[in-house]
Amino acid sequence: MGQTTHVIRMEADTEQEIHRFVPARVTARAGDILLFRVTSGAPHNVTFEANGLSLATRQLLAGALPQRTSELSGPVLPANGLEYRIVVPAVPAGRYPFYSTPHRAYEMRGELIVVP
Repeated sequence: MGQTTHVIRMEADTEQEIHRFVPARVTARAGDILLFRVTSGAPHNVTFEANGLSLATRQLLAGALPQRTSELSGPVLPANGLEYRIVVPAVPAGRYPFYSTPHRAYEMRGELIVVP
């Protein structure tokens, strides 16, 4: 199978206090590209939840995040129009929740579902 690019919009409606990833759930395989694009409500970032992950899986995810700001956090994208690209690493099949650190209080969450 070829490599697939999945575009995930990072958007907000600040008047209604809605912050979200669109789509919020992405199904991908190792080698696929996740392209996070800030469309509104900057700043945003992508941070994967560490809970329940083995050390090896955390290391694989961390290695896939360019310009990390902490173990499982990508950089904050300060302006609309910016993009952040991740190549899905060869982690075990399963669900990998993520969130935007600047909007965690607003429940800006998503989920990467890795399939074989």
